[in-house]
Amino acid sequence: MSNIAKPDLRPNNPNFSSGPCAKRPGFSLDGLAGAFLGRSHRAAEPKARLAEVITRSRSILGIPADWRLGIVPASDTGAVEIALWSLLGARGVDILTFESFGEGWATDILKHLKLKDARVLSAGYGQLPDLSAVDPAHDIVFTWNGTTSGVRVPNADWIAADRQGLAICDATSAAFAMDLAWDRLDVVTWSWQKVLGGEAAHGMLALSPRAVERLETYTPAWPLPKLFRLTSKGKISEGIFKGETINTPSMLCVEDAVDGLRWAEGIGGLPALIARSEANLAAIAAWVAKSDWAGFLAEDPAIRSSTSICLKVVAPWFTALPEDGQAKAAKQLASLLDKHGVAYDIGAYRDAPPGLRIWAGATVETSDVEALLPWLDWAAATVAETFAPAQ
Repeated sequence: MSNIAKPDLRPNNPNFSSGPCAKRPGFSLDGLAGAFLGRSHRAAEPKARLAEVITRSRSILGIPADWRLGIVPASDTGAVEIALWSLLGARGVDILTFESFGEGWATDILKHLKLKDARVLSAGYGQLPDLSAVDPAHDIVFTWNGTTSGVRVPNADWIAADRQGLAICDATSAAFAMDLAWDRLDVVTWSWQKVLGGEAAHGMLALSPRAVERLETYTPAWPLPKLFRLTSKGKISEGIFKGETINTPSMLCVEDAVDGLRWAEGIGGLPALIARSEANLAAIAAWVAKSDWAGFLAEDPAIRSSTSICLKVVAPWFTALPEDGQAKAAKQLASLLDKHGVAYDIGAYRDAPPGLRIWAGATVETSDVEALLPWLDWAAATVAETFAPAQ
């Protein structure tokens, strides 16, 4: 038996999944009672609710007044794909890859759009590429926060203020938890299912005036599916940015998004959301500093995510295992926590190094994070009994 006693205190909410993420504190289905179910999303009241998602999101995030913001299909993935297929090809492009989603965008650009003038600037899990190598004459495609690597860009100073290209940012696990530099960005995407704990299937697409100009002056060499079309007769389709969605949205999900936005406003807006996420990171950092078995995948604190916090096992018994043994041990560690109902879905992403991934966004209470940490110690000690080499 483990010499570490099983903890008595449990997290009140064991949902630490990195997407969909924990609902806001105090969430109840009663909060969705006003959803316009069975109504056309084009009717006045449902359309107004869609517009409310846009206006509240714009206000909380501090999006500049001359930017467009719209709701698009297929979550953050759909929003990014719309941007890539609609905007790329006018000039060269640099793609930053330091986790799985960035690698996915690189695949789309190289193998599906087949752009010739494209560079991939890559780094392994836990690290960032050389940001100084980005060419300001090129478009840039990057994730602000790597959901599967626990790495974020420290700021946007590396993006030239006088850039010729567009900066296209996948901010799905950063929006509402990190301070985005709108003056250095041109396209920003996110989904409802991350920091505010909304339901899935819908994405948000924010476009700067420079991005709109590209849309209205450049026609890609490839055909665009209907779901990707942001213009009509050479002009931006303004309705998309006023609540007229390209396809039919779930009004239940819309109501849930509004509920999360109202909660965010009620606790103090973006500063409070950022503070909640940073407090969760601080709690885990203090624990890691004393741990003899766990470390951050992102060793540099300056690039360490405050939302998708990725941990690696550094105990000698673990590092001595072959790769398949490490994968099995890490999987058993996550399964043990799941079995005891203290942390669901916190295994590392399938393409990432074996370890744990704890969502610590704004809807997660720091008290729940603090309650989880002793369980991590207990689970690691329990798994070590099975996998540690015989003494």
